[in-house]
Amino acid sequence: MTDHTVETAVREKYGAIAKSVGKTSCCGPACCGGDPITSDLYSDAEVKELPAEAVAVSLGCGNPTALLQLDPGQTVLDLGSGGGIDVLLSAKRVGPAGRVYGLDMTDEMLALARDNQRKAGATNVEFLKGTIEAIPLPDQSVDVIISNCVINLSTDKDAVLREAFRVLKPGGRFAVSDVVVRGEVPADVRRSMELWVGCIAGALEEHDYASKLRAAGFADVEVEPWRIYHVEDARAFLTESGLDVDRLAPDVDGRFASAFIRARKPI
Repeated sequence: MTDHTVETAVREKYGAIAKSVGKTSCCGPACCGGDPITSDLYSDAEVKELPAEAVAVSLGCGNPTALLQLDPGQTVLDLGSGGGIDVLLSAKRVGPAGRVYGLDMTDEMLALARDNQRKAGATNVEFLKGTIEAIPLPDQSVDVIISNCVINLSTDKDAVLREAFRVLKPGGRFAVSDVVVRGEVPADVRRSMELWVGCIAGALEEHDYASKLRAAGFADVEVEPWRIYHVEDARAFLTESGLDVDRLAPDVDGRFASAFIRARKPI
C-alpha cells in the first residue's frame, strides 16, 4: 500500500459516511471497525445539546475532551475533526473568548461539520481543510491538540507529531485518543485496507507511540490503554475484512486497545 492509496481510501470511506447521514443507518460503529471500539464514549449529558448529525458520525475510539481540563480563552485544535463532535464539545468549554479549530481533509465531512456548527450556534469554531501531516496553522498558535482515532490512519505519524509540536505553544498539551498495539500484529491485519480505514491496522505499538512523541520533542509522555479488545471483540471487524478469524484469534486476543495519550511541549 502506498501512502497515496491509503489516503485515498480513507478520504473515500469517510466521505461516504458523511454523505450517508440521514439516509442510512451506516454512520455509526459498523462503519469504523465495529463495536465496541466506537461505542459508549460520551455521556448523555455531553451529547444531549449537540446536533444529532454530529453524534451520528462520532467514529472515534475515545473521548479526548475528557482527557484534560480546558480553560476559557484557550485555543484548541482537533486533528481529523470529522462531523465535529469533539470540536463542539471543546467550544463550550473554552467559551466565547476561546477558539477551536477542526482540521479534516474530506470535503463531505467538512460540509457536515460546518452544518453542525451552524445548528449548534458555535461562533468560536472554524473548520479547516488540510491534512494532519501539514497543519495549516502558524507556529505556536494553539494551547491544546486533541484527536480521536485519526492519527493511526496516517502513514507518516512522525510528520503528524512534528506538526503537532510545531503548532503548540510552549507548555501546550497534546491529549488524544487512539488505538494502540500491544505486541506483534499479524501481517494479514497490516495488509488489510479495510482495517487501515477502520482505525486498526495503522495503529502504533504502544511503546513506539511514546518514543515517537519524545523524538518529536514532547515531554511528560503517557500512553494509557483503557479499553482492551479480545477475540470476540475483534471477530466482527476481522470477518468483515475477509480474514480467517479462528486462525488469527490467538494472535489478536488482547493485542489492540484504545488508549489515552498525553504529552506536553516543554516551555
